[in-house]
Amino acid sequence: MLAAIWAQDEKGLIGKDETLPWHVPNDLKFFKHMTENNTVVMGRKTFEGMGKRPLPNRQTIVLTSDENYQVEGVKVFHDIEAVLSYAEENEGITFIAGGSVVFKEFLPYCTILYRTVIGHVFEGDTYFPNLDWDEWHLVSVSEGEIDEKNRYSQSYETYQRG
Repeated sequence: MLAAIWAQDEKGLIGKDETLPWHVPNDLKFFKHMTENNTVVMGRKTFEGMGKRPLPNRQTIVLTSDENYQVEGVKVFHDIEAVLSYAEENEGITFIAGGSVVFKEFLPYCTILYRTVIGHVFEGDTYFPNLDWDEWHLVSVSEGEIDEKNRYSQSYETYQRG
């Protein structure tokens, strides 16, 4: 199964200078909880923006056109078809985790979306691609806690295609 997982601000912003423009530990915990013991796919820039290291307890796949790109502990794929084939053969969930171009390429193949909306408008340079929300229906939504470490509201939404 292929799913997309991302956090965005109120206007759809997902990044600034190849990293997240906010620090919300609750969302990082949500991402870890959802993706642990599964596979996470991201583009090279997103991977490098996350520290250029494999995520613990997950299979990390980096999608890049650079045929010479290698990182220890990470699978490197060079085309969408390789990722789709992997996801089809894989028993767990294959999560698409960004960036914007990678989301755009894989959204037609996703059956579930996990979206966190951070209740604020931030400055940045990367937005989630346009999505036809008529193809999706909301399955669940829960609100995260606001506290001294999580200064912004968070809404955790799950959508299914159809």
